[in-house]
Amino acid sequence: MTWDLAELREEGLRSLYPGIPRIGVGTSTCGRAAGAGDVYQALVEAGQDRVQVKEVGCAGYCQVEPVVTVHVPGRARVVFHTVCPSMAPAMVSWALGSSGPLDPVAEMESDGLAPGAERRLGRGWGLSPLRDLDFYRGQNRLVMRNCGIIDPSSLPEYVAVGGFASLVMALGRPPEEILEEITASGLRGRGGAGFPTGYKWQATRSVPSEDRYVICNADEGDPGAYMDRGLLESDPFAVLEGLIIAAYVVGAHTTIIYVRAEYPLAVARLESAIESARMAGLTGPSILGTGFGVDIILVKGAGAYVCGEETALIASVEGRPGEPRPRPPFPAQKGLWGRPTVINNVETLANVPAVLAMGKDRFRSFGTEASPGTKVFSLVGDVRNAGLVEVEMGTPLEALMAMGGVDASSVKAVQTGGPSGGVIPGSMLDLPVDYEALARAGSIMGSGGLVVMGHTACMVDVARYFLGFAAQEACGKCTPCREGMARMRGVLDRLVEGSGRPGDLETLEEWALAVKDASLCGLGQNTPNPVLTTLRHFAGEYEAHLEGHCLAGVCRALIRYHIDTARCLACGVCQDECAAGAVLGEEERLIDPDRCIRCGSCKEVCPAEAISIGNGHR
Repeated sequence: MTWDLAELREEGLRSLYPGIPRIGVGTSTCGRAAGAGDVYQALVEAGQDRVQVKEVGCAGYCQVEPVVTVHVPGRARVVFHTVCPSMAPAMVSWALGSSGPLDPVAEMESDGLAPGAERRLGRGWGLSPLRDLDFYRGQNRLVMRNCGIIDPSSLPEYVAVGGFASLVMALGRPPEEILEEITASGLRGRGGAGFPTGYKWQATRSVPSEDRYVICNADEGDPGAYMDRGLLESDPFAVLEGLIIAAYVVGAHTTIIYVRAEYPLAVARLESAIESARMAGLTGPSILGTGFGVDIILVKGAGAYVCGEETALIASVEGRPGEPRPRPPFPAQKGLWGRPTVINNVETLANVPAVLAMGKDRFRSFGTEASPGTKVFSLVGDVRNAGLVEVEMGTPLEALMAMGGVDASSVKAVQTGGPSGGVIPGSMLDLPVDYEALARAGSIMGSGGLVVMGHTACMVDVARYFLGFAAQEACGKCTPCREGMARMRGVLDRLVEGSGRPGDLETLEEWALAVKDASLCGLGQNTPNPVLTTLRHFAGEYEAHLEGHCLAGVCRALIRYHIDTARCLACGVCQDECAAGAVLGEEERLIDPDRCIRCGSCKEVCPAEAISIGNGHR
């Protein structure tokens, strides 16, 4: 059955603007973890038929979940943070016009790119605009435009905010014209290396073949990164629309979304969206009666990090072990089942409808000349405001620190690009975030993980952690990667255990460069980045470890806990807390270094802050 998009749009507008107050509860994974499910249920029970209560996606500000929005007809949409179920009756009363103790934190001036949305939102409440909050100041939300506003399970609501208009436009034009528009927009892949999307599509399209495929890489595996999960849970139809447009351009009639099974909510919302699109005639043998047909198949990955690499992903889809293979031939030449294949990640595909909707020139007005558009980052680590932020390419790192509520002086380093990325020191926060600038700093954009580290982080231990993750997740197929990582890990283990040897740092760098040069795939080639960048920017910490000192006081083998007897209250709290029985004495206490296991529990409980960390291995 093919539905009429105009009817869908009208249905969506009635749902978005029902004529009674609409309360949206962010029920993505972050919201659910904070109790949004209970908040939603409490609002449904309190609202009865007097308000409309809807599940919406994540607006990005995960730190303050559960997040609830309230739209009273004729007025601006307002936002509440850290909502709990007990607030539901008061919130419903507030929405119905009663005064009460609730205070929204901000109001929204528009509903993303929805045509006429500003008019529909109505006049403001005199509150601060959402964009004035530290977390949102400086953001430009092209890809996340619908997140936190529409019901991600509702095709009509997506259509109401302009969804599938780009697909309809694309199907009305020759594929060559759409390819030219995407190429001219300068859109680059958001999953890693930043390869130009239009060139990748052209390369696939130009290979003679009866069959071609488009794969959406949703196998997001970087520690601390969840940009793709957020988009899939909050706006899955945008990804489907970009996927179908890509298929139309390259001449593919089968598309695959490869998503990790550990994302159950993303999987569920994708399955729902795919079925809704099929029912509406947006997939199938003849989309909207145009004669062009495409099917979307969902494949759940088992969670292997290496399957984020294109050829390993293809192997996994084909039912083989997820191992990379040498390139060329590239997937565009010989991909899935030996056919030309495009692989784009979630954010890249979600950009496609926006690019076509606004046109290449406007899209290029965002970002930099070489890296147009925006990028979504997962901002985590030593920050006050954790969440998903979307900024224009070229935005300096210090602006992202401000969104995270972090004073620049408190930042020791920033890790970009996940385990295969690099560590950028706090002294370089003026660095613009784009592909070229990050590469010059020894790092990569990656898919958008951004981990902020304060001055208590040990850079040698950080490099050891990321290398350990990569080694555990590596497929082990190629010798340089497998053996090189083991050798590097051995050196780092010695350093943090206080048994470093002269020449270790030179050996470490030598192995890192060898792995980078000789590994089979991009993951292996980038794995040494955390080692190389910490060696480059934090050489002093490595040299201190060689001498038996951990300057950050992190590596247990290199530290001792001391009691300042002048400050000690002799209260005995530390003695009671110590599981190892290392705190000795009655009147004057001291810590036995041979018994101490360096867990830090004594320091945490000391009411006089009399316990400190010092170096003392040798």
